[in-house]
Amino acid sequence: MDSSRRRVLQLLGLSSLALTARPVLNAFAAGGGGDENPAPVIKPNDKALTAKQWAMVIDTRQFESVDDVEPLVEACDSIHNVPHFQNKRHEIKWIWEAHYHNAFPGKAARFMSEEVEHRPFVVLCNHCENPPCVRACPTKATFKRESDGIVLMDFHRCIGCRFCMAACPFGARSFNYRDPRPFIKEVNKKFPTRMKGVVEKCNFCAERLAEGRLPACVEASEGKLIFGDLYDPKSEVRELIRTNYTIRRKQVLGTEPAVYYIV
Repeated sequence: MDSSRRRVLQLLGLSSLALTARPVLNAFAAGGGGDENPAPVIKPNDKALTAKQWAMVIDTRQFESVDDVEPLVEACDSIHNVPHFQNKRHEIKWIWEAHYHNAFPGKAARFMSEEVEHRPFVVLCNHCENPPCVRACPTKATFKRESDGIVLMDFHRCIGCRFCMAACPFGARSFNYRDPRPFIKEVNKKFPTRMKGVVEKCNFCAERLAEGRLPACVEASEGKLIFGDLYDPKSEVRELIRTNYTIRRKQVLGTEPAVYYIV
C-alpha cells in the first residue's frame, strides 16, 4: 500500500472515531487543544450583545494604506493569541489585508477606478449564513451557532484533517503546522491557545460579545468597521447596506457571506 493511500485511510479512521466521541461544541470551554489550565467556559452576562445574525460592514472608502489595517490586525492578534511566524507558509491569519483582485476575483470591471482597485481591503472569515466549512467538518469541530449565526471552532474536536479549509472558498482558515505557543508575543490567558495540527480562524470575538463588548477590530477601526444585527431593520449595518452600494466576496457561490464592503 502506498503512503498516500495509507494516509487517506488513517484520516478516515480518525474521522470515524471522532464522530463517535462525546460532543463538546463549546469553543471556549476548551483550553486550546492541550492547555494544562483550560480557559473557563465563557457564559453571557446581563450585558451580552445578541443578534439573529451578526454581520459586519467595512467602509473601504476610509482605508488609504496598509497602515490603516495594521491596528485592526494587532488588536485581533493580541487578544486571540495569534502567533507571528517569519515563515509565511506557517502564517496564521484571522484578519488581514488583501488586494482588490484577490479579495474579489472576477468582479473587477473592465475599466474600473484605480483608486478603488488599489485600496487595501480587509478580509476575514465571512461567517456565512450557509457555511460549506461546517458541512465538510467530519467531527463538528467547526459549527454555526444558531442563536446568532457565528461560525465557531471547538479546538478540542479538531483532528487537523483540513477538510474545512478545502471547503472554504475565502481562504479564511489557517492550519498550525507547528506549535504556535512559542511564537505568541504575549499570551492572553483569558483566551485559549492552540496546538500543532489545529485549524483556527476569526470568531467575530464571540467571547467579547458575551461580555457586552464589540469585536476588537471594530473598536480599533475608529468607525471603519461597523458591526450589528443583519436582520434588525433599525441596526446600523442595515442602514449602511440600504444607503450605500455594497459588495460581498464570491457572492455567486451561495454561501451568503455576512461581511459587506462599501465601495
